[in-house]
Parts: sequence; C-alpha cells; structure tokens
Amino acid sequence: MSIAVDSDSIDRYSRQVRFPALGEAGQRKLMASRVTICGCGALGTVLANHLARAGVGFLRIVDRDFIETHNLQRQILFDEDDVADNLPKAEAAARKLRKINSQITVESVVTDIDHTNILDLVSDVDLILDGTDNFETRYLINDAAVKLGKPWIFGGVIGSEGQTMTIRPGVTPCLRCVVEDSPPPGMTPTCETAGVLGPAVATIASFESVEAIKLLSGDIKALNDELIMVDLWNWSFRRLKIAGLLGKVDCPCCQRKNFEWLDGALGSHTTTLCGRNAVQVATRRSDKLDFAQMSIRLSPLGDVRHNAYMLRFATDGHEFTVFPDGRAIIKGTNDIAKARSLYAQFVGN
Repeated sequence: MSIAVDSDSIDRYSRQVRFPALGEAGQRKLMASRVTICGCGALGTVLANHLARAGVGFLRIVDRDFIETHNLQRQILFDEDDVADNLPKAEAAARKLRKINSQITVESVVTDIDHTNILDLVSDVDLILDGTDNFETRYLINDAAVKLGKPWIFGGVIGSEGQTMTIRPGVTPCLRCVVEDSPPPGMTPTCETAGVLGPAVATIASFESVEAIKLLSGDIKALNDELIMVDLWNWSFRRLKIAGLLGKVDCPCCQRKNFEWLDGALGSHTTTLCGRNAVQVATRRSDKLDFAQMSIRLSPLGDVRHNAYMLRFATDGHEFTVFPDGRAIIKGTNDIAKARSLYAQFVGN
C-alpha cells in the first residue's frame, strides 16, 4: 500500500533534504514509507518522535500499557495530563504525534503483541522497529520478520547501557543467530533492579531511528552491520562484528525456518512487567468487555473507574487495569499464579 505525497509538503523537511546523503529523492521515499513500532515506552516514544518529525508517511504504534507518573522521566511523548486522563500509551502517543505532524498517518493499536496478531501488525509495513522491553517479544518480531522477509531494528537499554543491531533477513544474521535463547527470568538486570537513564534510551533509539531513515530512504550501503553496544556512564562504545554468523550457525529461525515463537510453541501469555510489581494476564475474548456492567459488579468491592479504553479497579492492595479485549495488568504482585487467581476472582474466566 502506498501513501500519496503532496509535492508542496516536502518543504516542511527542507533542512533534512539539504543533507546530501538523503536529498529530495530520499525524503520522498520516507514520506511514502510505512513503519510499525512495537512498544511505545521509553524507546518507542523516542522512535516515534524522530520518525514523525522526519516525515515517515505511516506510523503504527502498538503498545499494551497505560501511562504512569514514573514513565515521564524517559518517555518523551507523555506528560502529566496524559496520566490524569488515564490514557493508554499508544493512544496518547498518537494524539501527540498528530499535533507534531498532521501530514502523516498515525495509527494507534492498544494490544499485547503475541503470536496471534504479530503478522497482522507488521505484514503491510516496510520496517519493524523494536521499542519493547523483553526478549520474548523480540524473538516473536524476529520470527515474523524472517518469515515475511522484512527488515527490523533491535534495541534494548538497561541502566546506562544499550545495544542495537539492524536485521535484514537473508542479508544479515537474525537475532537468534546472535542470541539463540533468552536468559531465564531473574538472571539478568531489569529496569527495576538496575534502573534506566533517559539519555541512554534516547541514544539507542536515535541509533535505531537513523538506521530506519537510511533503510527507508534507500541508502542500504550506509546501514550498520554490527552489534553496537554503548555505556553512557562509563563512556564505552563497542562494535561486535556479527556478519560472519550468517549461514555459519545452525540458527533455528533463519536457517531451519523453525518459527517456534510465531507458532506459539515458545513464549508465555502471562508475564511479569519490568519494574512494575505487576503481572499481565493476556486472556483474549471474541467479544469486548462491557465496562459499565463490570463497574456495577465491582463497585461494592473497591474503587472503580473506566473510560472507553480501560477500566481501573483497586481492592486489597491490588490495582487492576482491564482492557476491552479481556487483557489485564494486575499491580501489587509479581506472582503469576496469584495474578491468574485474582483475574479469575474479579474479572472472570
């Protein structure tokens, strides 16, 4: 699907067009490009901001979460009004991006990315960008990208450290060539245990963004073919040569075409959330929940409020955020079994 480019609208990007490596031809390619950003937290907001201002013609913003005050330290598209308005991240980001650039199309999708919907979310775009905070979703993106033959850009940040790599199926190693399996839960730092610095996020997201601009504008020779690792606090910058891995490792994804994450053989539908003392229970329903009826049922048990996007319910030290598709984020526990029990008790089976 192509996007019409108004010949007059290119003047908006005149300072960018003057950059010789991009030029008018590259800018017009950007304006006709389509991108899905998976996750709209710290990385995703910076990615979306850069690409909207650069003139990428279509942005699909996908995120499962809602905005809290502690997000504002690093998630640059949000403000205190968004927290007060109880908005999902994808919707709040889309509203802000439309004010930044009314000439592009921004689509917000409030959902959890899993093996049942990933292909629908990325099949009609030119590039997939990683704004997630977990390897489970990244492996899922990797499977989908390899199956569809679409490029994607990996990025991750913890503390003051970050890393990124650009992946083009069949041309570069895929994520599982480099990191075949994710470490078990509790074995690696998270934003809860190690914290995260906003400038580190902005740096990695900016690396991702410039790679996206190169790729979408057609300057393939300028793309990075290494794993880039940066520590802003200690001023270290490393480049790991990974190109030689392509075809040299028995990769279950790009060599054997065994899409374990995409097929649902690997991965969980109930996950703890980074730094949140919370669990997401992803129970999909064919029909949307009736928040008005739920409010009536739950109001004798605790504090309830809802809008078109979510229902909030607090009781006995736990806070539920329930979405129309039946998905819920339960705050106040990291115990998956307890979260499932609470879900069954208050939301239903």
